[in-house]
Amino acid sequence: MRYSNIVHRLDGSGYHAWDVHGKGKAMLAQGADVILLTIGDPDFATPQPIVETAVASLRQGRTHYTPSLGEMPLRTAIAAHHQQISGQATAKENVAVVAGAQCGLYVAAMAVLQAGDEVILPEPVYSTYEPVVGATGATPVYVKLRPELGFHFDPAEMAAAITPRTRAILINTPHNPTGAMLHPEELEALADLSTRHDLWVISDEVYSNFIYTRPHLSPANIPALAERSIVISSLSKSHAMTGWRLGWTIAPAELTEHIGNLLAAMLFGQPPFIQDAALHALTHELDEAKAMGDAYRARRDLVCAALNAAGDVGCYEPEGGMYVLVDVRKTGMSSYDFGHALLEAEQVALLPGEAFGTTLAGYLRLSLTVPEATLAEACQRIQRFAASLAR
Repeated sequence: MRYSNIVHRLDGSGYHAWDVHGKGKAMLAQGADVILLTIGDPDFATPQPIVETAVASLRQGRTHYTPSLGEMPLRTAIAAHHQQISGQATAKENVAVVAGAQCGLYVAAMAVLQAGDEVILPEPVYSTYEPVVGATGATPVYVKLRPELGFHFDPAEMAAAITPRTRAILINTPHNPTGAMLHPEELEALADLSTRHDLWVISDEVYSNFIYTRPHLSPANIPALAERSIVISSLSKSHAMTGWRLGWTIAPAELTEHIGNLLAAMLFGQPPFIQDAALHALTHELDEAKAMGDAYRARRDLVCAALNAAGDVGCYEPEGGMYVLVDVRKTGMSSYDFGHALLEAEQVALLPGEAFGTTLAGYLRLSLTVPEATLAEACQRIQRFAASLAR
């Protein structure tokens, strides 16, 4: 049987690095004492008021079709939320409700990219970005985020990567996996490059609730960029709602209409009881949500202090997000080999940096999604393994 060419373009080059995750899960299922720190799924429960809102909505019969772009109360609440954090006027006409940020990335890419286009991706790059771009037929062009620059892009290198075929720049802030956040000079460079070359800026901001060293900046903060930006976010991380699949895009009204047509062909509207739960999350100050942010900060501090005190490994201190990069370059091992050997020797599963590109060949991503005591134990095991390599 024959398949469409798209099936090959959906196969991301970094997927093999997830082998450590799969092996760790299998060992855990067999009863091994594995500390799984590979995936960004919060260990917190969804706040109970959100759950109760969904349950009440179900009991009220809210189980039928909804508009493709989302129901008006939720779109209005998302617009108000975005306007508060960006400072730019935002209306419900700018909002599309989608099945999580991953769906938002897909519909944004499908709406503005096509075969023959080029898309600039800062690398390290989250593993699904490459297949999303590939699905459109466009070609990714990578600009490295170098460790010596704190994993921030060099505006000159970004400018040099632009060609007549460039259609968009796809950014992620706070960045997964490095935790680097967009700085003012980078934002100004994006504004200059996108306006001069008539480019879209697609901005994945799903980790914007977890910031540690500086305010969150978005392309939407600059009016000239807001007119050519697609901002994507969700409740998955901020409210521990990964399985609820509720996110959104913020874009110019005309583009949002096109996204609505695509959503009609894909999803035909998000479940109304989930939209009711999301509306509650966005319109109420929940102590549980704040506690999550405080917990991630404390976990980040614990891991960085523990690993940077060791001589054989270290870590890069993130500005935001829910991950820490573990630096194993001194061991002389690739992150892929280190990850597999660490899992065998000490039963700690970290995600090899190769999942995100060659820039992270000597790094592994540690997810801050377990309690502090478990993280402390994981750090001890990592230090013990690195010391055994030195011996």
